[in-house]
Amino acid sequence: MVNLVIMRHGEAEPLSAMDSQRQLTTRGKHEVNQMAHWLQQHYRAFDWIWVSPYIRARQTAELILAKQAPFSQVDIVPELQPDADAALLKAYFDACISKQPNARVLLVSHMPLVSFLVEAFTAPDQTPIFNTAQLACIDYSIEHGGKLLKTLSPQELALKSF
Repeated sequence: MVNLVIMRHGEAEPLSAMDSQRQLTTRGKHEVNQMAHWLQQHYRAFDWIWVSPYIRARQTAELILAKQAPFSQVDIVPELQPDADAALLKAYFDACISKQPNARVLLVSHMPLVSFLVEAFTAPDQTPIFNTAQLACIDYSIEHGGKLLKTLSPQELALKSF
């Protein structure tokens, strides 16, 4: 099974004329650092981190990468933009994973695509709404499909720490 984590970027600056140029806020960086720390404690390092070309997603991936092993490979994947086609991304993913079926992969993207990706990799009608920096952990294989194991947001993580 491939261990797949789908993550929404951290909180970003307000909407502007150049959506792709919006950066993470201080709160967004804090959210992502919380999740990066949790991932580091609960999962082995990722083999690949695939990220949207938008700045806020790339900043999110950089913060996650800082807590990963130095061999994690980061790829900017245009198919991870907010309005991209989840089925197309899944087909691309399957083609890449067929060569490394045990790879651990993190996808960093945006709403609404992250919700559609969970559905594409698991089952119809399984489209969670993501908070910023929220992640979905999926056991996935090309042959058997995927199973959503858990979703976790920074807010839920904060509640668990009390």
